[in-house]
Amino acid sequence: MYIAEARFALWADFIERTFLDEGFKELIAKGIINGATSNPAIFKNAILSSEAYKEQLASLGAMSPKEKYEALAIFDIQKAADILRPLYDAGDDGYVSIEVDPHLCDDAEATVSEGIRLHQSINRPNVMIKVPATEAGYSAMETLASEGIAVNATLIFSLDQALKCAEAFERASKKSSVDTVISVFVSRIDRAIDDILRTNGVATGLMGIMNAAEIYSRVEAMYVPKCRVLFASTGVKGDEFRASYYVDELLAPNSVNTAPIATIEAYVEGQEKTMKLPLPSDDILAHRQRVADCGIVMEKIIDQQIQEGLEAFKVAFGDILSALE
Repeated sequence: MYIAEARFALWADFIERTFLDEGFKELIAKGIINGATSNPAIFKNAILSSEAYKEQLASLGAMSPKEKYEALAIFDIQKAADILRPLYDAGDDGYVSIEVDPHLCDDAEATVSEGIRLHQSINRPNVMIKVPATEAGYSAMETLASEGIAVNATLIFSLDQALKCAEAFERASKKSSVDTVISVFVSRIDRAIDDILRTNGVATGLMGIMNAAEIYSRVEAMYVPKCRVLFASTGVKGDEFRASYYVDELLAPNSVNTAPIATIEAYVEGQEKTMKLPLPSDDILAHRQRVADCGIVMEKIIDQQIQEGLEAFKVAFGDILSALE
């Protein structure tokens, strides 16, 4: 844990083969990170822009594009899992996440099948299978967790999504004891509404934090065994806020923050360790009202972010497959 007394963990939201051999090991050795996450967009950037994949790719011959992608991704996930394994064995997280094909997000049975297949192919105990928080996803994540597979519930923007994930993990906990995380996306909400708030003289960079803080408090109050909130989408775009803003302001006991490497470096340099959550519910409600007074309907914003997030991952996954044809 980066802050052991609060059980606050910092994970790297980045996977790339050369990085795994170099900077990744250094961050672990320094006690800065104790886990990692990936998604289709991260793998797209790595596979399509890094020279490190060319040799393996040349050896894959007549495989289908998805088979090639999985061979490349599984190699990286196995590598990351092996590097993190001492932490896992010591009970200090040590997880790396891989997402199921996002095109399966509305098919629970196919998601479960792919999640089990990926977990078996990777063959490492410290791998989390990422499942998008859709109606089909809630069923799939419950089944996977019940089977003893660690699950990262992802693309969560709303309290409703988070509570449905927590309920799924609560049911699963009666059948199997396994670590789970509920990944709440933060900065995308602010980027969607901050221009309007700025025009109306309302503080920017807060709604994503307030939304995440409310979800954190509600999930924590459920006391789901071995389940934590993970704050994702915590990088900063532009220079309005300090680079570590969404890590600093979401420090919370029994939580995880997964962040880009530059964000992690900025956070470590700033050395902020004061827990900021939980926030008073009155503060959250007051800011929600200020946002509503600007004519913003948060339910619509959140629904839009959920759909755009799913679509972005589908597009990234499709781009990888097209490039590997």
